[in-house]
Amino acid sequence: MFSTDVILIGAGPIGIELAVALKRAGLDYLHIEAHQIGHTMTWWPPGTRWFSSSDRISIAGVPLHTLDQGKATREDYLRYLRAIVEQFDLSIRTYEAVTSVRVDDGEFLVHTATRTHPHTYRAHRVILATGGTARPRSLNVPGAELAHVSHYMQDPHLYFRQRVLVVGGKNSAVESALRLHHAGARVSLSYRGAELPAKTIKYWLYPEIAGLIKSRAITPYFSTVPTQITSSAVTLHSNATREDIEVPADFVLLQIGYVADMTLARMAGVDLQEPGESPAFDPKTMETNVKGLYVAGTAIGGTQEKFGVFMENCHVHVGRIVASLTGQEPPREAKSLLPTEV
Repeated sequence: MFSTDVILIGAGPIGIELAVALKRAGLDYLHIEAHQIGHTMTWWPPGTRWFSSSDRISIAGVPLHTLDQGKATREDYLRYLRAIVEQFDLSIRTYEAVTSVRVDDGEFLVHTATRTHPHTYRAHRVILATGGTARPRSLNVPGAELAHVSHYMQDPHLYFRQRVLVVGGKNSAVESALRLHHAGARVSLSYRGAELPAKTIKYWLYPEIAGLIKSRAITPYFSTVPTQITSSAVTLHSNATREDIEVPADFVLLQIGYVADMTLARMAGVDLQEPGESPAFDPKTMETNVKGLYVAGTAIGGTQEKFGVFMENCHVHVGRIVASLTGQEPPREAKSLLPTEV
């Protein structure tokens, strides 16, 4: 059984930034990630750009530069994360899934599994940097499991001249609809709202999607929800007319959001609050109600219906946690920290 002072779980951007800070502080730690570093971004289709500017998503004091000085693409950022890991010579146990975390005799007992072997570790403290988008929301309608239905858009080229129904009306759905349209797909959009939420859609996306909908280049089905998916069509129920609409579709993209996986926090005894299972924690230290167990990054918001916690406003968690681990005063910026006020 391997013992260490700190076990850090999760190797997204905030997890990696924490690893750099832990190493700089001289703390004995072990870093574990169930997939590859930056796993969430591997879902994104090629060429997807961040909504945030590069300075707001850079980590560990290392500038993020892009070829055209514009917003970073998926590829730019994954390359950046790899460079950070190499620059600071970080040791991360990738493709090792944590299967349980529990308190045992005043310490934490952490069980993991690789493709070939289980492992057990002991630690004095644990940090959960597991993110807020572990898996897609389930649609729970007949046909949602069919092969042409997906929560993840692939290379837009694959949809050329295909009939694609995008389900959803927020940023991911809007961006997918636009990219598919420009790649030559025949796009329709189903959204439960009576219109797109203009105030929450990124300012450079909304005018274009609104214009394409107005011209019917993208066919809208507002106030609708899918009730059945077949190999060639989707049945939409209109909340406005109470009628069903049959929409032909070669591909269906479910862009209806993602949920956090708070399983490990629940196992360890963290108080999870509704809505969304957001964990209870001290905003000055990021320590949960379980002594020695910390939470960082978008995991503090659990599953967010209305996003208030983003990666770019979670950098402050790093300093708070390291200060607590090393017995220092919390950084001056520490203040009331709620899922919608970071």
